[in-house]
Amino acid sequence: MVAKQLSVFIENRQGRLGEVLNVLKQNNVNILSLSLADTTEYGLLRLIVNNPELGKEKLAEDGFSTILTDVLVLKISHQAGSLQQLLKILSDNDVNIEYMYGLSIDGEEASVVLKTSDIKMAEEVLGVQGVKTLSTKDIASL
Repeated sequence: MVAKQLSVFIENRQGRLGEVLNVLKQNNVNILSLSLADTTEYGLLRLIVNNPELGKEKLAEDGFSTILTDVLVLKISHQAGSLQQLLKILSDNDVNIEYMYGLSIDGEEASVVLKTSDIKMAEEVLGVQGVKTLSTKDIASL
């Protein structure tokens, strides 16, 4: 299952991240995971939230540049080599990882967010291996 990631482009200046988070808070959009990458002038904030469409809408109303991106959220076991094994499956099927970041740890499993060069192929080959994925709806209920 594919999930939606909310990405926000923000100026790299004091307080700007807080402004984004405030808009989300005021609209009851809960952040489950985030990744922030920056350059000297701009930052790219990637978020997994409980309601990405609402988050995008409200941030756009407040003047933020946002996009929704399809990503995979994979459940993996807490065992040495589990992540490497999944990445090998993708590599063996010519699927490139564009970026990845952690979502959460839940008991015996962890979750990672994955953006790939071919999301449909990644979903297919991982599904054949029995890898569990979370949809946007699943994430909203966390």
